[in-house]
Amino acid sequence: MVSQHGILLAAHVISSFYGDLCSKVCECLLRKGTLKLDEIGKSTQLSRENVFNCLRVLIHQNCVQAFQLEQEGVKAQKSTHYMVLFDNIMHKLRATKFMQIVSEELGEDCRGIFDGLIQHGRLSLDQIIDREKQKTGSSDNQVVHDSFRRLLSARFIERCPLPGPLLTPPTDEAPAKKRGAKSGEITERKTIEQLALEAAAPSELIRFSMDTGDISEEKGEESTSIPKVGQKRKNIVLDSDDELADVNRKIEVLWRVNFEEFLWRLIHKACISHVKTSINNEASIVLSAALDLIGQSETRMNAENSPDLSINDIYEEVIKKDGGVGMDLDRVQTSLEQLGCETLATDMESYSIDIKSFIQMAQNQEVESMILKRYGKEAYKIFRLLSRAGRLVETDKISDITFVEKKETTKILFQLWKDGYLHMESMTAARPPSFHLWKVDQKRFREKFLDEMYHAVLNLKLRIAHEQDQRKEKIGLNDLSDVLQVLQIPKDKLVGELRNKVMVYRIVRATLERSLMDLDDAVVLFHHF
Repeated sequence: MVSQHGILLAAHVISSFYGDLCSKVCECLLRKGTLKLDEIGKSTQLSRENVFNCLRVLIHQNCVQAFQLEQEGVKAQKSTHYMVLFDNIMHKLRATKFMQIVSEELGEDCRGIFDGLIQHGRLSLDQIIDREKQKTGSSDNQVVHDSFRRLLSARFIERCPLPGPLLTPPTDEAPAKKRGAKSGEITERKTIEQLALEAAAPSELIRFSMDTGDISEEKGEESTSIPKVGQKRKNIVLDSDDELADVNRKIEVLWRVNFEEFLWRLIHKACISHVKTSINNEASIVLSAALDLIGQSETRMNAENSPDLSINDIYEEVIKKDGGVGMDLDRVQTSLEQLGCETLATDMESYSIDIKSFIQMAQNQEVESMILKRYGKEAYKIFRLLSRAGRLVETDKISDITFVEKKETTKILFQLWKDGYLHMESMTAARPPSFHLWKVDQKRFREKFLDEMYHAVLNLKLRIAHEQDQRKEKIGLNDLSDVLQVLQIPKDKLVGELRNKVMVYRIVRATLERSLMDLDDAVVLFHHF
């Protein structure tokens, strides 16, 4: 479930990219969940044609996934449902980060192709080639093919999911027990949305393959209903009242950005930054090398612990890093011990890295930094104690451990509780007075903290838009495109009052966007992990 400010932020992002009508459809799906076409129209009060057009745009931009559901009791009839992909909407804010990663690792040729996928959502290889021809004026397709393969090899791009997988209605049967689980332990039932995403996803066998073929055959579902995808966004067909077109044919392969790979890179960066400040630079180099090795794992985003890594493999990666050339094997082993990496009982030369612990430490650092800035040093010490304890602690004990006066401790605890950061339990003793127990409710706190970050990101986005409108008036231009052209003029060619106004705007915008990027790093930590 997306929080209130998360919904408002997603609606704002869609509005800024694709207009108010698409934003209205998106907000409707975020608030009400998966809906049919007619239900969206009834809720938004938009015409059928407008809803169609909005869904076409949102599907093409990977912000909505359609799926078909067999109607109960009517085997031949299917209804089409639409689910919003909140995570993909948030990735629109990270396009600059993604493009920087591609540029640094693969170069500008690959970045040009990647920029097209960021802008258009999904493209075929032929469309990518045509786009690059128009940009460069070159007729050499080999350069584009080579760049495309490099993006695919790095897993920065992937095949698009099926446009409308067919699902059967979920049964009311009890979920099955886990294999090897303790008696009575059962799996959590998957939602229809999770099942739809799994059914739509291409298999790992072809996800990063350029081989063409019948996707429905690859999925082993020859009867899967797939709409024909044409060359343009407008040709994503939503034919009948509540159904996608039924076709069983080979379809043109479309490609999109693989957001999962970039999330791994961002969490990689956050963990290394945390280790560098909390331990030392050598430990951060060793962790970076280990994470590069883990990066080759297929299940890295879900694994709490790394696969077994040999000390020799880690050392070979370390000496490739800046600052790692002078490190010997003993220093690498010392850093691994500082990182808390465990050696295997059967092989003392192999290490396992607790990835989840590094993510949690980075999260704690973000939270404690916020508490320090907002409530002060004494509150920081109290919150840090409770966060590390993970259990109920009595007021007097908190005061004794943190060396904060009891009166001040009580005041801070009640303030944090009032603001939703702590859980309190009142205990009545045999003899008065009663006393209170405190702890950090991690689930509730994470939800609140994440919602506050969404609120802050939304405020920054609105402030950036306000600064742009305000500067447009001060520069004396009416059209936004004219303002953007002026802002691209080199500094040494600007003169007089116009130069001062443009320079002020550039500084303000750069400061706001840097703050936005830093805040988004924290959002990634808490939302995706």
